[in-house]
Amino acid sequence: MNFWDYLGNRHQQLLTDAYQHASAVFQCMVVATVIGVLIGVITYRSEWAGSLATTATSTLLTIPSLAMIGLLIPVVGLGVAPTVIALTLYGLLPIVRNAIVGLRGVDPSLVDAAKGIGMSRAARLVKVELPIAWPPILTGIRVSTQMLMGIAAIAAYASGPGLGNEIFRGIGSLGSKNALNQVLAGTLGIIVLALLFDAAYILIGRLTISRGIRV
Repeated sequence: MNFWDYLGNRHQQLLTDAYQHASAVFQCMVVATVIGVLIGVITYRSEWAGSLATTATSTLLTIPSLAMIGLLIPVVGLGVAPTVIALTLYGLLPIVRNAIVGLRGVDPSLVDAAKGIGMSRAARLVKVELPIAWPPILTGIRVSTQMLMGIAAIAAYASGPGLGNEIFRGIGSLGSKNALNQVLAGTLGIIVLALLFDAAYILIGRLTISRGIRV
Protein backbone atom coordinates (compact mmCIF):
# COMPACT_ATOMS: atom_id res chain seq x y z
CA MET A 1 0.00 0.00 0.00
CA ASN A 2 1.45 3.38 -0.98
CA PHE A 3 1.40 6.37 1.35
CA TRP A 4 -1.55 8.13 -0.28
CA ASP A 5 -3.67 4.99 -0.17
CA TYR A 6 -2.78 4.64 3.50
CA LEU A 7 -3.88 8.22 4.18
CA GLY A 8 -7.15 7.60 2.37
CA ASN A 9 -7.90 4.46 4.36
CA ARG A 10 -6.85 5.88 7.71
CA HIS A 11 -7.87 9.52 7.35
CA GLN A 12 -10.54 9.37 10.06
CA GLN A 13 -8.17 8.00 12.69
CA LEU A 14 -5.41 10.39 11.60
CA LEU A 15 -7.75 13.38 11.91
CA THR A 16 -8.79 12.22 15.37
CA ASP A 17 -5.16 11.82 16.45
CA ALA A 18 -4.28 15.22 14.96
CA TYR A 19 -7.15 16.88 16.82
CA GLN A 20 -6.11 15.27 20.11
CA HIS A 21 -2.49 16.26 19.51
CA ALA A 22 -3.37 19.89 18.76
CA SER A 23 -5.81 20.04 21.68
CA ALA A 24 -3.24 18.70 24.16
CA VAL A 25 -0.57 21.16 23.00
CA PHE A 26 -2.98 24.10 22.98
CA GLN A 27 -4.32 23.42 26.47
CA CYS A 28 -0.85 22.90 27.90
CA MET A 29 0.36 26.10 26.25
CA VAL A 30 -2.48 28.06 27.83
CA VAL A 31 -1.53 26.75 31.27
CA ALA A 32 2.21 27.21 30.65
CA THR A 33 1.62 30.79 29.42
CA VAL A 34 -0.39 31.76 32.50
CA ILE A 35 2.16 30.19 34.86
CA GLY A 36 5.18 31.45 32.90
CA VAL A 37 3.99 35.06 32.68
CA LEU A 38 3.03 34.99 36.37
CA ILE A 39 6.52 33.77 37.27
CA GLY A 40 8.01 36.50 35.09
CA VAL A 41 5.88 39.19 36.74
CA ILE A 42 6.87 37.99 40.22
CA THR A 43 10.60 37.71 39.52
CA TYR A 44 11.60 40.31 36.91
CA ARG A 45 12.31 43.10 39.40
CA SER A 46 14.92 41.04 41.24
CA GLU A 47 18.12 39.89 39.54
CA TRP A 48 18.54 36.80 41.71
CA ALA A 49 14.85 35.84 41.53
CA GLY A 50 14.85 36.15 37.74
CA SER A 51 18.01 34.05 37.49
CA LEU A 52 16.52 31.44 39.81
CA ALA A 53 13.32 31.23 37.77
CA THR A 54 15.26 30.88 34.51
CA THR A 55 17.64 28.30 35.95
CA ALA A 56 14.82 26.23 37.46
CA THR A 57 12.79 26.11 34.26
CA SER A 58 15.87 25.43 32.12
CA THR A 59 16.79 22.54 34.40
CA LEU A 60 13.45 20.93 33.58
CA LEU A 61 14.44 20.86 29.90
CA THR A 62 17.54 18.80 30.71
CA ILE A 63 15.31 15.90 31.77
CA PRO A 64 14.67 13.63 28.74
CA SER A 65 10.98 13.69 27.86
CA LEU A 66 10.67 9.90 27.96
CA ALA A 67 12.23 9.87 31.43
CA MET A 68 9.95 12.70 32.62
CA ILE A 69 6.82 10.86 31.50
CA GLY A 70 8.16 7.60 32.92
CA LEU A 71 8.68 9.26 36.30
CA LEU A 72 5.17 10.71 36.26
CA ILE A 73 3.38 7.45 35.43
CA PRO A 74 3.71 5.92 38.94
CA VAL A 75 2.44 9.18 40.44
CA VAL A 76 -0.48 10.14 38.18
CA GLY A 77 -0.99 7.01 36.06
CA LEU A 78 -1.22 6.57 32.31
CA GLY A 79 -3.08 8.69 29.79
CA VAL A 80 -3.70 12.42 29.71
CA ALA A 81 -2.36 13.40 33.15
CA PRO A 82 1.36 12.70 32.62
CA THR A 83 1.13 14.25 29.16
CA VAL A 84 -0.37 17.49 30.44
CA ILE A 85 2.06 17.82 33.35
CA ALA A 86 5.13 17.07 31.24
CA LEU A 87 4.18 19.39 28.38
CA THR A 88 3.31 22.23 30.74
CA LEU A 89 6.65 21.95 32.54
CA TYR A 90 8.61 21.77 29.28
CA GLY A 91 6.78 24.82 27.91
CA LEU A 92 7.74 27.14 30.76
CA LEU A 93 11.34 28.13 29.97
CA PRO A 94 10.91 30.25 26.79
CA ILE A 95 7.88 32.00 28.26
CA VAL A 96 9.47 32.73 31.64
CA ARG A 97 12.71 33.91 30.07
CA ASN A 98 11.02 36.13 27.49
CA ALA A 99 8.57 37.55 30.03
CA ILE A 100 11.45 38.59 32.27
CA VAL A 101 13.43 40.04 29.36
CA GLY A 102 10.38 41.85 28.00
CA LEU A 103 9.34 43.35 31.33
CA ARG A 104 12.88 44.45 32.11
CA GLY A 105 13.09 46.09 28.71
CA VAL A 106 10.20 48.47 29.33
CA ASP A 107 11.41 52.08 29.31
CA PRO A 108 11.45 53.26 32.96
CA SER A 109 10.33 56.72 31.87
CA LEU A 110 7.04 55.26 30.63
CA VAL A 111 6.48 53.56 33.97
CA ASP A 112 7.31 56.79 35.80
CA ALA A 113 4.89 58.71 33.60
CA ALA A 114 2.13 56.21 34.35
CA LYS A 115 2.94 56.48 38.05
CA GLY A 116 2.85 60.27 37.77
CA ILE A 117 -0.74 60.29 36.49
CA GLY A 118 -1.85 58.19 39.44
CA MET A 119 -1.81 54.64 38.11
CA SER A 120 -1.45 51.94 40.73
CA ARG A 121 1.30 49.36 40.44
CA ALA A 122 -1.18 46.77 39.17
CA ALA A 123 -2.58 49.19 36.61
CA ARG A 124 0.92 50.07 35.39
CA LEU A 125 1.68 46.39 34.98
CA VAL A 126 -1.51 45.59 33.07
CA LYS A 127 -1.84 48.75 30.97
CA VAL A 128 1.79 49.71 30.34
CA GLU A 129 4.40 47.05 31.09
CA LEU A 130 2.70 43.85 29.86
CA PRO A 131 1.48 45.36 26.55
CA ILE A 132 5.01 46.60 25.79
CA ALA A 133 6.52 43.25 26.86
CA TRP A 134 3.95 41.27 24.85
CA PRO A 135 6.04 40.86 21.62
CA PRO A 136 8.89 38.93 23.33
CA ILE A 137 6.35 37.00 25.41
CA LEU A 138 4.53 35.96 22.23
CA THR A 139 7.86 34.90 20.73
CA GLY A 140 8.43 32.71 23.78
CA ILE A 141 4.98 31.17 23.33
CA ARG A 142 5.77 30.40 19.68
CA VAL A 143 9.06 28.73 20.60
CA SER A 144 7.40 26.69 23.35
CA THR A 145 4.64 25.54 21.02
CA GLN A 146 7.10 24.30 18.41
CA MET A 147 8.98 22.38 21.11
CA LEU A 148 5.83 20.84 22.55
CA MET A 149 4.58 19.69 19.16
CA GLY A 150 7.50 17.26 18.99
CA ILE A 151 7.59 16.38 22.68
CA ALA A 152 3.86 15.58 22.66
CA ALA A 153 4.58 12.65 20.36
CA ILE A 154 6.41 10.95 23.24
CA ALA A 155 3.14 11.00 25.20
CA ALA A 156 2.11 7.87 23.33
CA TYR A 157 4.56 6.02 25.58
CA ALA A 158 2.15 6.70 28.46
CA SER A 159 -0.98 5.97 26.41
CA GLY A 160 -1.37 9.68 25.86
CA PRO A 161 -3.32 11.28 23.02
CA GLY A 162 -2.02 12.43 19.68
CA LEU A 163 -0.09 11.56 16.56
CA GLY A 164 2.67 9.93 18.58
CA ASN A 165 0.49 6.82 18.69
CA GLU A 166 0.79 6.54 14.93
CA ILE A 167 4.58 6.89 15.12
CA PHE A 168 4.93 4.37 17.93
CA ARG A 169 2.69 1.87 16.12
CA GLY A 170 4.93 2.16 13.07
CA ILE A 171 8.12 1.75 15.09
CA GLY A 172 6.61 -1.22 16.92
CA SER A 173 5.76 -2.97 13.67
CA LEU A 174 8.96 -2.32 11.70
CA GLY A 175 9.12 -4.68 8.77
CA SER A 176 5.39 -4.67 8.15
CA LYS A 177 4.00 -3.13 4.97
CA ASN A 178 2.53 -0.08 6.71
CA ALA A 179 5.25 0.62 9.27
CA LEU A 180 6.88 3.40 7.24
CA ASN A 181 3.49 4.85 6.30
CA GLN A 182 2.51 5.08 9.96
CA VAL A 183 5.73 6.81 11.01
CA LEU A 184 5.57 9.16 8.02
CA ALA A 185 1.90 10.02 8.57
CA GLY A 186 2.47 10.83 12.23
CA THR A 187 5.59 12.88 11.54
CA LEU A 188 4.09 14.90 8.68
CA GLY A 189 0.95 15.47 10.72
CA ILE A 190 3.00 17.02 13.54
CA ILE A 191 4.89 19.24 11.07
CA VAL A 192 1.63 20.47 9.53
CA LEU A 193 0.17 21.22 12.97
CA ALA A 194 3.32 23.11 13.98
CA LEU A 195 3.11 25.26 10.84
CA LEU A 196 -0.60 25.97 11.40
CA PHE A 197 0.00 26.99 15.01
CA ASP A 198 2.87 29.25 13.98
CA ALA A 199 0.73 30.92 11.32
CA ALA A 200 -1.94 31.51 13.96
CA TYR A 201 0.62 33.14 16.26
CA ILE A 202 1.77 35.43 13.45
CA LEU A 203 -1.85 36.50 12.95
CA ILE A 204 -2.31 37.02 16.71
CA GLY A 205 0.82 39.15 16.74
CA ARG A 206 -0.49 41.36 13.93
CA LEU A 207 -3.81 41.78 15.73
CA THR A 208 -2.46 42.38 19.24
CA ILE A 209 0.84 44.22 18.78
CA SER A 210 0.50 47.89 17.94
CA ARG A 211 2.23 49.11 14.80
CA GLY A 212 4.46 51.42 16.82
CA ILE A 213 5.84 48.54 18.89
CA ARG A 214 6.29 46.34 15.80
CA VAL A 215 8.31 49.05 14.12
